[in-house]
Amino acid sequence: MTKKRGLGRGLSALLEDPGTDITAHHAPAEGTQRVAGGIATIPIGQIEANPFQPRTTFAPDAILELAQSIKELGIIQPITVRKMGYDRYQIISGERRFRASQVAGLAEVPAYIRIANDEAMLEMALVENIQREELDAIEVAISFQRLLEEVNLTQEQLSEKVGKDRATVANYLRLLKLPPEIQLGLRQRQIGMGHARALITVHDPVKQAELYRRIVESQLSVRQVEDLARDDKRAAGPGKPAVRKMSAARYKELGKTLSNMFGSRVLVKQGEGGKGRIEISFRNDDDLERIKRLLESR
Repeated sequence: MTKKRGLGRGLSALLEDPGTDITAHHAPAEGTQRVAGGIATIPIGQIEANPFQPRTTFAPDAILELAQSIKELGIIQPITVRKMGYDRYQIISGERRFRASQVAGLAEVPAYIRIANDEAMLEMALVENIQREELDAIEVAISFQRLLEEVNLTQEQLSEKVGKDRATVANYLRLLKLPPEIQLGLRQRQIGMGHARALITVHDPVKQAELYRRIVESQLSVRQVEDLARDDKRAAGPGKPAVRKMSAARYKELGKTLSNMFGSRVLVKQGEGGKGRIEISFRNDDDLERIKRLLESR
C-alpha cells in the first residue's frame, strides 16, 4: 500500500529551502541561495525593520559616526535577520548597524539568517538588545516588562535569560513607576540609575518631581540625593510608633496593684503588637457581681 504524502512540509521546512518564494513564482538565481541557519550577504532593499525593536530613538550623530567607520572598515559584526520568504528578511538585531549601512551607501550587508515566529522573535530581539550598553535604563525596563507580559516569562526565567540577578531586574521594573518627567530624564541621561533608585524611595510624586529638578539644576550626586530622600522621609513624620513591651517585673507590679484594687487575682498580659488583656479571677456569681459593682463605681 502506498503511503499517502502529507499536504505540506511546514513553515520551517519551507523557509529553510533556498528556493522558497512566498511572494513570487520564480526561483532564485544560481549562486544567490541564502539558507536559514547560515550567514550571507543580503541586499539592503530586501531587509525591513524589526517591529519589535526595543530601541525607540537612534542618535543621528552616533549613526553618522558608525557610518563613517563602516565606510572605512566595513561591517565587522553581521546583523541578524529572520527569513520571511524568498527575497524578504526582517531584522532581529543590528538595526543601528543597518541604519548606518544605509547612510554609508552600502548596497548589501552581511547577516545571520534565522527562523522565528513573532513571539520567539520578540524574545530574541529584546534579550539580544538588552545586552547592549546603548539602551537607556527605561528602554531596558520596558524590554523587561514586555518579556514578562508578552513572552510570559517569570522574573526568575527573565533574570536567567538576560544574565542579571532578580534584584537588578526588579530595580529596573520599579523605574516604570516613576512619574513621566523623571522617566524622560533617565532616557535623556539627565540623571543616572542611582539617582532614580533614590527617587523611588520618595513616595510622594510631587516631592519626587521637585527633588528630580534639584538634581538636574544643581548636579547633585547620588549620595546627596539619597541623603535628601532620607531627610524627606523623616520630615514626613514618624511612621507607626515602635511598641515598647513591659518588663516581667512591671507585669507583676501592675497585677499586684489591680489584685489589691479588686480583691481578686488579676493577670496582665501583652502580645507582640502591643495589644494585651487583663484577666480578673472570680470565685462565684456573687464575687462576679461584686467586681462588676466595683467597675461601675469607677
